[in-house]
Amino acid sequence: MSETRVSVALRRVVADRARDCCEYCCSQARVASTAFSIEHIIPKARGGETTLENLALACQGCNNHTFDKINARDSVSGQMVPLYHPRRDLWRMHFAWSIDFDLIVGLTPIGRATTETLRLNRAGVVGLRRLLYAIGEHPPRDRER
Repeated sequence: MSETRVSVALRRVVADRARDCCEYCCSQARVASTAFSIEHIIPKARGGETTLENLALACQGCNNHTFDKINARDSVSGQMVPLYHPRRDLWRMHFAWSIDFDLIVGLTPIGRATTETLRLNRAGVVGLRRLLYAIGEHPPRDRER
């Protein structure tokens, strides 16, 4: 049985596991203008539990765009596909960086649907990536090519 509230200790475990980066757009918590959220990957409204396996660190933008979604339409195939699941899917299997590391490119139906639905290339995030890249702080080490 899972708790309904995310404890401080559990929040720290989730953030440490994510290396303090959004598990979707790779934004870094240390330079964010708003606090990151602990998100239920499978939303509680859809039966998701408050367990370590179902929690992800998300920036406010990704958390807001995810809301209660678990599926979205792939723009290439037109099919409904599951959104990227940080506990089950490998980021680099579904996404890649553009040549200049500004944009996240969806490689698979899951990657494309997630990139579009969560708006992983929001203007503010792209601008921050450019600044961080210029000083050698982007992309995060585990999300390099």
